[in-house]
Amino acid sequence: MSDASFHDGREAPLNLGAFTPEDLQVISTLVQDAVLPAKEMSWRAKDHRFAILLNRFRWEDQQAAERRGRSYERVQSLLTIETVLGVSSQGVNPRERDLVLSLLSVSFEPAEDGSGHVLLTFAGDGAIRLQVEALELSLRDVTRPYVAPSKHLPGHAD
Repeated sequence: MSDASFHDGREAPLNLGAFTPEDLQVISTLVQDAVLPAKEMSWRAKDHRFAILLNRFRWEDQQAAERRGRSYERVQSLLTIETVLGVSSQGVNPRERDLVLSLLSVSFEPAEDGSGHVLLTFAGDGAIRLQVEALELSLRDVTRPYVAPSKHLPGHAD
C-alpha cells in the first residue's frame, strides 16, 4: 500500500469558503476575470445575503489546458457573501439588466470589531461595497465547465 499521489485525484467542482483575508485572496484569484450580467446579482436584505451567478474563468485549469493543447474553460459559479448589512455601488447600476460586468477582484476592508466591508471591483472603474458583520463568503461551481467563448486567456491592458 502506498500514499496517494496528485495523479490519483480527480477534478471536482470548487466549493470553497472564506472567513479570513487570506482565504479571501484565494477566492479573489479564482474569480478574477469572471463575467456576469448585472441581472445575475441579488441582495436579499432580509437574509443578509448578497449573491452573484458568474461565469468564472477556470484559472486552476489553465496550465493543464495549455499542456494538453485544449481550449480554456469557464464554469458558472455562485459567489455568496453572508452577514450583509448594506450595499452601495459606484459605476455599476444593477438596474441596467443587460450590462455585462467583468470582476477583477474581491477584497476585505476590516474594522476593529471583525466587521468591515467586502469590495467587489469591476473593470471600467465600477465597484460594489458590502457592509458585513463578519467576513463570510463562499464560491461554489454550479455547472460543468464549458469551452470559453473567446477561446483565449483573459488579458489586461497595461
